[in-house]
Amino acid sequence: MSVNIKAEPVKVHSDARGTVFEPVGLDLLPGQRNVHVAVSEPGSVRGNHYHQRAQEALVAAGPVLVRLREDGRLRDVPVPEGAAYRFIIPPGVSHAVQNTGSRPSFLISFSSEVHDPANPDVVMDKLI
Repeated sequence: MSVNIKAEPVKVHSDARGTVFEPVGLDLLPGQRNVHVAVSEPGSVRGNHYHQRAQEALVAAGPVLVRLREDGRLRDVPVPEGAAYRFIIPPGVSHAVQNTGSRPSFLISFSSEVHDPANPDVVMDKLI
């Protein structure tokens, strides 16, 4: 199976109060079974795993580095400060996100599977 994850910029609206963006549209929203927000401190890494069953819609607000394992090769996608990118990650694709900035960063993750601690979907795979 050939995989090439699309890194799609999300329209960000900014003003003196900060920024706002829509992480997923109506096309993706109906299939989601779980959503969570992760706040990461500078230098920290989230992910370093893949999902066995779930498709994940991951939105990363920069500055962060998103690393993916596609067809056995590593691919880095830098998300610049002030930008947000959406990644639709199918089952079996390893991913990790590192905060490359000097302030906390935000990730929003939507999953097609309900989180079940008794039957975890996650397999660890260190990328960063």
